[in-house]
Amino acid sequence: MHAYLTAAMFTLMGFAFVASTLLLSRLLRPSAPNPDKLETYECGPLPVGDAWQQFNMHYYLFALLFVVFDVEAAFLYPWAVAYKQVGLYAVVEMILFVGLLGFGWAYAWRRKALEWD
Repeated sequence: MHAYLTAAMFTLMGFAFVASTLLLSRLLRPSAPNPDKLETYECGPLPVGDAWQQFNMHYYLFALLFVVFDVEAAFLYPWAVAYKQVGLYAVVEMILFVGLLGFGWAYAWRRKALEWD
């Protein structure tokens, strides 16, 4: 029961800290209401057109490929650091992993996901 009481106290203290910080910042900050501040853009050109326009699918494909290859680098780095201790099984697994990612990269290249129109 003592462990639950400690966790509850930490939770309550966390909420109290956040609430007191928000209240203190609201009391101490300067307030200068202005109708211009309620616009979509406070500075720069006025927005033109509808916000619900379709984007080119290549943006999403490119972002998805970036995430895939970023995860590959995150998996490959620790494996490369411990290369001498991992053994043959881990080497074969990494070759299969990199091969599968290479296959995905070739597929994306063949489907022209890496080209900008």
